Amino acid sequence: MSGFPIDEEAVRRLAALLDETGVAEIEYRDGDRSLRISARGAVQVSAPVAMAAAPQEAPPADAASPPQQAPAGAEGTPVTAPIVGTVYLQPEPGQPAFVQVGDRVQAGQILLIIEAMKVYNQIPAPSDGVVRQVLVSSGDPVEYGETLMILG
Repeated sequence: MSGFPIDEEAVRRLAALLDETGVAEIEYRDGDRSLRISARGAVQVSAPVAMAAAPQEAPPADAASPPQQAPAGAEGTPVTAPIVGTVYLQPEPGQPAFVQVGDRVQAGQILLIIEAMKVYNQIPAPSDGVVRQVLVSSGDPVEYGETLMILG
């Protein structure tokens, strides 16, 4: 890994973000380099690779197409994807969904799970409210910032 210095300040900021958000893992990409930090304590740094980017890679912040936003006319608090992955609305196959439209939820209550690289990240309600809309289905791929639910 010579020629790819680790930015210790970036590692510290990403680790703090893990603690702040409760997300299990964060991956940061800068061109053909990436840095992944896991709440389990593992840090993985990869140097440039000659392979094509993964299809679920988050687009750069200045990409032309923004993530899916709440539908026009949707009022309430959007619940957005904090990571790229696959969404699951129930804790395990065959079990009931965490929440359904019309359910009253409390801040911090688990709404769904996003699986990213075999890590299942629980996504909590950002505030108290009622589930107004569920905009995704179990098994759907989601992107960072994509609106998943609307709470009212």
